[in-house]
Amino acid sequence: MCIRDRSDTMSQLSKIADIEAEIGRTQKNKATMAHICSLKARLAQLKRDVITNESKGKGGPKGDGFDVQKTGDARIGYIGFPSVGKSTLLNKMTNTFSEVGAYEFTTLTCVPGIVEYRGAKLQMLDLPGIIEGAKDGKGRGRQVIAVARTCSLILIVLDAAKPLQHKLIIERELEGFGIRLNSSPPHIEIIKKERGGVTISSTHKLTYLDDETIRAIVSEYKIINADIRIKGDYTPDELIDAIEGNRTYIPAVYVLNKIDQISIEELDIIARIPHNCPISALDNWNLDGLLETIWDHLNFIRVYTKPRGQVPDYGAPVILKKTPVPSLENFCTRIHRQFMKKFKYAWVWGSSARHQPQKVGKDHTLEDEDVVQIVKKV
Repeated sequence: MCIRDRSDTMSQLSKIADIEAEIGRTQKNKATMAHICSLKARLAQLKRDVITNESKGKGGPKGDGFDVQKTGDARIGYIGFPSVGKSTLLNKMTNTFSEVGAYEFTTLTCVPGIVEYRGAKLQMLDLPGIIEGAKDGKGRGRQVIAVARTCSLILIVLDAAKPLQHKLIIERELEGFGIRLNSSPPHIEIIKKERGGVTISSTHKLTYLDDETIRAIVSEYKIINADIRIKGDYTPDELIDAIEGNRTYIPAVYVLNKIDQISIEELDIIARIPHNCPISALDNWNLDGLLETIWDHLNFIRVYTKPRGQVPDYGAPVILKKTPVPSLENFCTRIHRQFMKKFKYAWVWGSSARHQPQKVGKDHTLEDEDVVQIVKKV
């Protein structure tokens, strides 16, 4: 990154700090909501510009293992503070060596490993520990969070002795880099037009937004003429996300590690955290339960192939996601991109079939553990 780009970034970071301070000291009530939302919109634009400048400048060290080739059916990143047990967890789950030490920042690069579970190959990435301020460039935070954006699932590894404090900080760092955890993109359409001003329509009663707030937000983006269609009860932050259009929505599991060091009563309290899985990586406690939780959050189904005149191949299932709809066409494309050109019809056994077997076409929706036999065109 050149000196000019670096000075621009520093200026933007200073503006970000000023706006965050102003939001913090502004009283939150109905009268100030539009002003606060305008500040949030301005803040989102500045953060986007900082990330863009970093990408253009290609800042940060190279060749440190952060560009790990994506393999397998899913990529799972371990995110957490230093010394919470990420490396121990990777070693136990994948039989891969990631250096372990009783001091902070033992892992200085991205260490990959593979877990095979229910026929799926899951790539695990042990990432260096992040610290508060990672999204603003402290430590190697931006490299870590940039890798997290490419993951199918994030494991947020927390020390069971202080989980809530670390959880809030990590969530703030990830959200500052455009990552939204365990949520779906808002159903908000913004259709720009040449004239007519801003018109707003919604299919639900809006409890967090009103016309004044919406207009204040879109004016910060210089949107003067547009139809805004809101299909849900969303917050101002979700409207900003929809306008930005560059957010990444990733499922996450909060791994409460080192439960061997706390009491049962303390465990009962922290286990109320949504999407949690308590473990002790050192003592191998509940690692099977963690794999089960990972599988549930990945939203996978397994489909088995059956060659004509042979038994189904239960050893190598085809892995599909439940969303988008796991159609037979998606199944064929997963096997080979050109497969549909030769597709005629298929026989399906399993819970998605009305009778066993059922003759189906390419639009048939598959379910977990279905068996499929493809009939090709002659």
